[in-house]
Amino acid sequence: MMDFKEACDLVLEDLEKEWKGAGETERLERLESEKRAILGYPEDMEIYKERIGRIIKRRGLEKAECPPWYKNIREGIFHELYGLSGLAPWVYDETEEYARSSSAKLIGDRLYCLIDGVSVLQPQRITSERREQLKRTFLMASPRERIEEGFHEVYLKNGIRITIFSGERTMPGKDIMVLRKYILREMSFEELVRLGTIPGGSEELFRLLVKTGVNVIFAGPVRSGKTTFLQIWQSYEDPGLEGVAIATDPETDWEKIMPDAPVMQLICDGKELEGITKPLLRGDNDYALIEEMRDAEAFSIALELASIGTGRCKATVHTGNAADLPFAMAEKIRHKYGGNTGDIIRKITDSFDLVFEFRQLEDDRSIKKLTGITQYFNDKERGRPMTLKMMEYDVMTDKWRWHSRLSDKLSKRLLAYPEEKKRIEAVLRRLEEGRT
Repeated sequence: MMDFKEACDLVLEDLEKEWKGAGETERLERLESEKRAILGYPEDMEIYKERIGRIIKRRGLEKAECPPWYKNIREGIFHELYGLSGLAPWVYDETEEYARSSSAKLIGDRLYCLIDGVSVLQPQRITSERREQLKRTFLMASPRERIEEGFHEVYLKNGIRITIFSGERTMPGKDIMVLRKYILREMSFEELVRLGTIPGGSEELFRLLVKTGVNVIFAGPVRSGKTTFLQIWQSYEDPGLEGVAIATDPETDWEKIMPDAPVMQLICDGKELEGITKPLLRGDNDYALIEEMRDAEAFSIALELASIGTGRCKATVHTGNAADLPFAMAEKIRHKYGGNTGDIIRKITDSFDLVFEFRQLEDDRSIKKLTGITQYFNDKERGRPMTLKMMEYDVMTDKWRWHSRLSDKLSKRLLAYPEEKKRIEAVLRRLEEGRT
């Protein structure tokens, strides 16, 4: 039986003959199609698979050896020559295990996939030459990324994010690719209940909170589920309202989530973000989405938008403690723009209503949990920022504990939605009593 590498070489030989016989225009078209095929554009992938299939048939390669991680010889040769090599089965969910896996890491030539909460070494290996080819193709699709830089973030057609570390940032021959994908079957609170991320019976509460337009922050470390929750929360938003989404990279395509909603999507960071603050404050936006607040510029613009009464502001941030978040935000804002830390903290706790905290479980990192909901408000008499727990998760008992008391601030905000306010209070009492 012919081995796999020999079969790949024979197919490549014929493809190169076709290339040499092509005119200049056709070559340019093929180069663009090849780049799109690697990035996962279905029509371009199929073009190359059909070419390879014809060569396989002509050469009689149907019985050639094929690595077990590929579905068949045509798929295997395509991915080795023009696709994602050994990454492909994970990227395209070609096994049930891969379909359930939310992250993978390529360290040197070794591939690890998160399976049932554990990083498992896979049998496939990807050579340094093939990794370099993949990296160059990924970066061709991201003109702002420069090949000599040692850190890059790129996105495949299906939304998978690939973070690349290379050059002086890594050990020789140990370049790294970290891949993340979303594995939800559907974008709904009910799906999160099914997965055990949020407690049963909370779906109605969250839909009501979306409708009332409270300002919310979704907090947690990397891979904790906060961005997914933001996307689901936003999917329940009124599509007739106008919004602006601000992100440092195009992690979320809001048009796919809300195809009928007028959501402007801006990609900017640092000084670029500073430059759009005033135009945004003058813009006709009903709400703002700020993905991955990391620095003073992002914290400042989020606070400005939330504090002017815009409402429906939604943001994500890397933190594991809702009580400490206002201080951390205030300190970064003060250090960059000046001001008094205490005054900034009070402005934050007056402008944002709720913080949702997420994390993944230590013993099974595939499981995400909503671990707390915290209300922000200010004690007017003592002039102090305060927090009040609406919900907290007990990891020892795997139970959520609810508290139905609303802060005076949140209660007043909900007065504009009297029917929803009554339902929120009733649902919270039911959850506190343990009735789902």
